[in-house]
Amino acid sequence: MKIPRCMSTQHPDNVNSPFFAKTLNLGGEDEIQEAYYTFSYLDCDEQMWDCEGKEVDNFVVKKLLTKYELFFREKRLGRDVFITLRVPNPTVEKAEAKILLETLESIPRSFDAANLFYKDDIPPIFEVILPMTASYKCIDRIYRYYCDFVIGKRNKPFRNGDITIAEWIGDFKPEKINVIPLFEDIEHMLDADNITRKYLQDKNVEYQRVFLARSDPAMNYGLISAVLLNKIALKRFQRLSEDIGVKIYPIVGVGSAPFRGNLKPKTVERIAEEYPSAYTFTIQSAFKYDNPPDEVREGIKKLQKRKTGLPQEVDEKRCMEIIRKYTREYQNKLTILAPVINKIARYVPGRRKRKLHIGLFGYSRNIGGIILPRAITFTSALYSIGLPPEILGLNALSEDDIRFIKEVYVNFEEDLRDAIKYLNPDTGFLSKDIEVKIRDFPVDFQSDEEHKEITNRIAYLLRENKLEDLGEYVLRAASLRKFLG
Repeated sequence: MKIPRCMSTQHPDNVNSPFFAKTLNLGGEDEIQEAYYTFSYLDCDEQMWDCEGKEVDNFVVKKLLTKYELFFREKRLGRDVFITLRVPNPTVEKAEAKILLETLESIPRSFDAANLFYKDDIPPIFEVILPMTASYKCIDRIYRYYCDFVIGKRNKPFRNGDITIAEWIGDFKPEKINVIPLFEDIEHMLDADNITRKYLQDKNVEYQRVFLARSDPAMNYGLISAVLLNKIALKRFQRLSEDIGVKIYPIVGVGSAPFRGNLKPKTVERIAEEYPSAYTFTIQSAFKYDNPPDEVREGIKKLQKRKTGLPQEVDEKRCMEIIRKYTREYQNKLTILAPVINKIARYVPGRRKRKLHIGLFGYSRNIGGIILPRAITFTSALYSIGLPPEILGLNALSEDDIRFIKEVYVNFEEDLRDAIKYLNPDTGFLSKDIEVKIRDFPVDFQSDEEHKEITNRIAYLLRENKLEDLGEYVLRAASLRKFLG
């Protein structure tokens, strides 16, 4: 069984739109073509198909096989390349809950389309991703709903003596699916191994894929906390795999901004070194569309060929000490910055035709009811005022803390250097304690003067409340960075 290495996603962190897009905001048929493009040209072997927060196209398999027949004759969908559905979590996303049922019902229909095309029984779709996983029951309910209700109804007769549903409309396959839990907040990332253990205890599986978020933890708890949480979770998954004898294949969800993972075509070796036990990395939109196509292909090729290793050994107690005090200071800084973040967020352009799914951002629970935008817009807003979010909270760290972090967070200095070159201390948003910390920090960096000039202009427009041109400058700054947020 092939496990994909590069998962193309629909995260809207790109500045530039792909050549095939009919509009700046991708959606509908553009996303069908995007899946083909990432398979055929970029050599990704998986496309996440987002079924939450937008008008869902449940006919993706039929459309791909019909429109790109020659390619999919060569590359077998479900064996060589994969469509993996990201479904709504009914426990959290009540308004989207029934989309889950529609999506699960579409899996046997996709099987029928592939069966007619290939004349075999390999399912084109057999895995779904559950976001915001909070318990093993959340995963198990999806697994059992599919097995017991989507597939289970096939043997039910309409009434005594009548034919079964399968005799009426045909059989239902595949008989079961794999559910990939996505862990996004601190509580459940730290408990991810236990949740996965409980889910697997009554199942006979060959392997289990698990998904660790990188963007939302950074937004919730800061850059350093996000990295340390991922390291702890990856180590615990390795121990779980050895304990229960089931191979576990971790996915790490990284974007192009250093704050969201710093995965770009030119940094793939660095990110692979940071997370050696991660089997799959996400290839988000900025990676695909804001870099030269040849560099994109080369970066993906390197990820495809890399060998996985053992996760890094980490002192979990020391990590948690740092996470607690660093997160507290990071969140304190956001209480001050929230008004300007929300003001700029309205001018960060969209790149997908969708209503973004409910996030886990918890300041409404933690800090006096503050509401902030989703991670990409949040990151873009802070970069737009010359305040990379990577630096928030650094002032809470002692020299001993930083020494420890540099041992555990392999690319700490490189990621900071990549971010700080977009720092503009002249916009008035940088607090003195962080400025002092950065000045004493052992990281040399070269400021991007063109980006600084644009963020000066954005700061002026904000002060004068001249907001009509704000979107244009936000986009110009993003274009220099090669990511929106």
